[in-house]
Amino acid sequence: MEEIESAKQWYVLHTYSGYENKVKQNIESRASSMGMGDYIFRVVIPEEEEKEVKNGKEKINMKKTFPGYVLVEMIMSDDSWYVVRNTPGVTGFVGSHGAGSKPAPLLDSEIEVILRRIGLSARHQEINFEVGETITIIEGAFNGLTGKITEIEMEKAKLKVNVEMFGRETSTELDFEQVDKL
Repeated sequence: MEEIESAKQWYVLHTYSGYENKVKQNIESRASSMGMGDYIFRVVIPEEEEKEVKNGKEKINMKKTFPGYVLVEMIMSDDSWYVVRNTPGVTGFVGSHGAGSKPAPLLDSEIEVILRRIGLSARHQEINFEVGETITIIEGAFNGLTGKITEIEMEKAKLKVNVEMFGRETSTELDFEQVDKL
């Protein structure tokens, strides 16, 4: 299993603008129907919330961070490359020199920044946290402190943790990357 985790990498696809959601659906359904679930994992369209005030009412819209681009986490093989490359709406991989050449994956540091901005985790290994477990905080304002997990949000890769400060318990929300098991 660890071999698969290390082979997983993120790639950027160029799509027809406005077709990002359709491309995401198409890749997910093709991966399933063509038996590529062990090679094609997550498909992500980076979006950010944008607040807009119209007629005195605040409205939140989702704005694509990179219009015309979709991120895909996959293990690059001839078959997985073919399935993704020939998905309707995909015009090509970014970082490919054409003529059937395989693209360059995103660097870990690049994908971590993108995924963190949209509230997802880039961590490869599955984390098995449990409510009530004590963890050490390794990043952020509470770096070096320990705390108890009170809530786990797997989809967002976030934890609610109670940390003791100045004799009081303080609740904070942390990303999986910000903590380590004791």
